[in-house]
Amino acid sequence: MSSMSLRVLAGACLLALAACASQSPAPGSTTPPATTATPQEMVALIRGAAGDGDGELAVQPLRDPMVDDLRERAAALEAQGDLGSAVAALDQALEIVDGDPALLQERAELAILQSDFERAGTLAERGYALGSQLGPLCRRHWITLEQVRLMAGDVEGAASARTQADGCRVAGPERY
Repeated sequence: MSSMSLRVLAGACLLALAACASQSPAPGSTTPPATTATPQEMVALIRGAAGDGDGELAVQPLRDPMVDDLRERAAALEAQGDLGSAVAALDQALEIVDGDPALLQERAELAILQSDFERAGTLAERGYALGSQLGPLCRRHWITLEQVRLMAGDVEGAASARTQADGCRVAGPERY
């Protein structure tokens, strides 16, 4: 090949690579969501991902009765459509036990219902880090992260979160 042909070929390769390279969004622009699900649909999906846990290993820590009362109150308030009061109840419970993975997950789900996806992701990540990292609660953490990433337009990140959620299922020990 002549040197001219090599230059043309090299230039063509550079143009092809430049065309394949992803463009970073312009300042001030946002990536469109990769989902059309409503926050209510997202939370239903997250809660459904836990499954019934039948035959599965699930770690259940001892609970503070005051915290349990606040959790029940938050669930009742959410069912009545009073998200603000439900959030306040869970925030109060988190002041008592700030490292409870289930509380953090429940608060993350309320954050999704309030369309506060960044907060939801932070809470789910913290809950996962503090939790047993297996079982139904683990799946809820990862499906929350999947939904948050879909809202951010991060399809690859969402797929990775889904894979992590699938890895949370661990069979319980055999009983004799």
